[in-house]
Amino acid sequence: MPLADGLAALFYPFVEVVVHDLATQTIVHLANNLSRRAVGDATALDDIEFDDDESVIGPYEKRNWDGGPMRAISLLIRDDHHRPIGVLCVNVAMAGIEQARATLELLARGVRVSPQPERLFRDDWQDKIITFLHAWLEARHLALGGLTREQKHELVLALESSGAFRGRNAVPYVAKVLDLGRGTVFKYLKAAREATAKGRRR
Repeated sequence: MPLADGLAALFYPFVEVVVHDLATQTIVHLANNLSRRAVGDATALDDIEFDDDESVIGPYEKRNWDGGPMRAISLLIRDDHHRPIGVLCVNVAMAGIEQARATLELLARGVRVSPQPERLFRDDWQDKIITFLHAWLEARHLALGGLTREQKHELVLALESSGAFRGRNAVPYVAKVLDLGRGTVFKYLKAAREATAKGRRR
C-alpha cells in the first residue's frame, strides 16, 4: 500500500494504483482514483490462473470509465510460499500524454521548412562558427559540454584554420561558447599564428 501511494504521488495526476486482494476478490487499496471504483469493489480476478513463474503482466492497453485510453501493468503479489495473494495494478491515463505528444509533433512539423537562405547568412560569421563547431563535434562523436581543455584547444585551432576568426568579435564569441577566457583563446591563436609564420619563413 505504501508503494501504491508512492507511485501515485510521484506520477500524479496521471497514475492510479489499485491493490487487489485475491482471497476476498476485492479492492483493498486505491491511490489517486481515476477509474471511479472504491475500496471493497469486486476485482473480477477469480477466474484468472497465474503461472508459477509469472510476476509481471503487461504493459497492456485498456479503457477508463469515460472511454479514455489507459496503459496498465499488473504486478503479482505472492506470499512466503510463492502463492498468489494479491495484484498491484498501475494504470496510466494516456489522454493528456497523447494530446501533448500530438501537439509537439504538430509544432515540430510546422509549415514547410526551406533551407537556410544564403543571402541572409552570407556574412553571418556567428552562424558559420556554430556550423563548423558542431560539424567538428559530430565528426568526433563529442559533446560541447564534455570537452576537455585539450579538446577545446584543438577546436580553437581548427576554427582558426577554417578562417572563423576573421569576424571582428569572433574571439569573445568563441570564448563564450567554449567557456574559455578571452585571453586563453588569444594565447592559442597567437601561438598558432607564430608557428605558421615561422613555417613560412623556412
